[in-house]
Amino acid sequence: MSAIDPTAALPAPFPRTADTQDKKLREAAQELEANFLAEMLKSAGVGKTPDAFGGGAGEDQFASFLRLEQAREMAKAGGIGLAQSLYEAMKERANDAV
Repeated sequence: MSAIDPTAALPAPFPRTADTQDKKLREAAQELEANFLAEMLKSAGVGKTPDAFGGGAGEDQFASFLRLEQAREMAKAGGIGLAQSLYEAMKERANDAV
């Protein structure tokens, strides 16, 4: 009977190239901007149920999903420039950690 090597079955670690890290940082920055914009849209009253002819409790519960998707589209289209600032800050921090 031979000994079993537990590390032999493990896949090779995913290589983290600069392009992969850069893409992930950009996606994270864009998602952060989208969440910020969703909160701003909420404060502005976007998705608020109208007093007359509203959809009731169901509409209130799903309005946050609509706001978030609208905010994601806004961020994807360029947003307010927050994603770029966040990306640069995260990239600088990631480079400092290396």
